[in-house]
Amino acid sequence: MPVPKAELHLHIEGTLEPELAFALAARNGVTLPYADTEELREAYRFEDLQSFLNLYYELMAVLRTERDFEDLANAYLARAAAQGVRHAEIFFDPQAHLARGVGMGTVVEGLWRALAASETTHGVSTRLILCFLRDESAESALETLDAAKPYLDRITGIGLDSAEVGHPPVKFRAVYEAAAALGLRRVAHAGEEGPPEYITEALDVLGVERVDHGLRCMEDPALVERLVRERIPLTLCPLSNVRLRTVDTLADHPLPAMLDAGLVCTVNSDDPAYFGGYAGDNFDAVRQTLGLTEERLRELARNSFTASFLEDDEERRARYLAEVENYRF
Repeated sequence: MPVPKAELHLHIEGTLEPELAFALAARNGVTLPYADTEELREAYRFEDLQSFLNLYYELMAVLRTERDFEDLANAYLARAAAQGVRHAEIFFDPQAHLARGVGMGTVVEGLWRALAASETTHGVSTRLILCFLRDESAESALETLDAAKPYLDRITGIGLDSAEVGHPPVKFRAVYEAAAALGLRRVAHAGEEGPPEYITEALDVLGVERVDHGLRCMEDPALVERLVRERIPLTLCPLSNVRLRTVDTLADHPLPAMLDAGLVCTVNSDDPAYFGGYAGDNFDAVRQTLGLTEERLRELARNSFTASFLEDDEERRARYLAEVENYRF
């Protein structure tokens, strides 16, 4: 059994495996511009974040109905459970669906069918985080938050994703202030391709409680000191970083140095169908390539639960942490 862990950086649309993409395309009468799953899988090779996003948005065309979103979430949860995930905080991108004429209710209700049954079906507790696309307007983000208001009993927090460079966090000050007033938790992608200043801005302007990625904090010693002092978690995605050329090879990944610096790091899969591995695969990869000790791996697993939004269920968090401490590698 893999080490018990929480996954805190996972885009549900990024779990769309080629086989499911073709199955949903057939169900919904959508023609994909690929001959078969092998040709599609070949397209899962990227030069940078934007080349990935182009395919990511293209394949969303197959997601049309509540059943589609339910099937997508169940497929992820089954894979995640098999790799030791006990708790998952799942991102979704409603603007990408609203733009295609797929309503907020279709997306949330479909995902919720899977998430509501997940503990029984998969043994995985869940939270749902609505992400805004940072390359869309701030006005669009506010409209999306408004559209989500009937479903806030199912949504724990908000996030910020998509193309980072040229879209600083300050652009979304108003929507984060509105979300905070609604009692939503706040996270944001920062410091993946964008500069360390984006991380600082996400903390100071958006009031984020976790930083998604945050790799480039290592370029700013004062920022590292602050992140350590304030215990701000960073949700790292090692295999994603390699696939998107944020780091050249996994052996070059700064994770060991980040842990040595005292940063609260977690290991996650990001968009696993596209980046070559789910949560357990990422743990295995850093263990093998970076030579992490068992205690470092235990630290990463422990961090994943302490950084999770389980404040409403501390008994569950304590149970998960006990599983980590009792795990034998």
